[in-house]
Amino acid sequence: MSDSTPASAPTPAPASAPTPASAPTPAAEETPASSPAADEAVRTELTRLRDSIDNIDAAVVHMLAERFKCTQQVGVLKAAHQLPPADPAREARQIARLRELAESAKLDPAFAEKLLNFIIAEVIRHHETIADGTR
Repeated sequence: MSDSTPASAPTPAPASAPTPASAPTPAAEETPASSPAADEAVRTELTRLRDSIDNIDAAVVHMLAERFKCTQQVGVLKAAHQLPPADPAREARQIARLRELAESAKLDPAFAEKLLNFIIAEVIRHHETIADGTR
């Protein structure tokens, strides 16, 4: 930049330089979807939806915490009575039940099964730790 050009003045593009593809065209700037009011409405709706998602995430965490409190008690009972940490028959019933619930809730049953398998694996790990502590 030369000393005679103020720092805030933009450098004009050469006349032959193409307009960048990402630059909005005047017609695009005039569409209602890009108006400040529309932008604010979109931001408001995004905030509303994200607040709901945040609330649901909090509820999921609290429900999982309650679930794990119960499964810890199951682990203590199993360890006290020398029962195995895993119960494959129960796990299979739970997976089938959860898949049906997922289908009725219009949630991908495969996703629900993966989630439950992840939770079950963690529960079994807890049960094994509890059993190891009682031996």
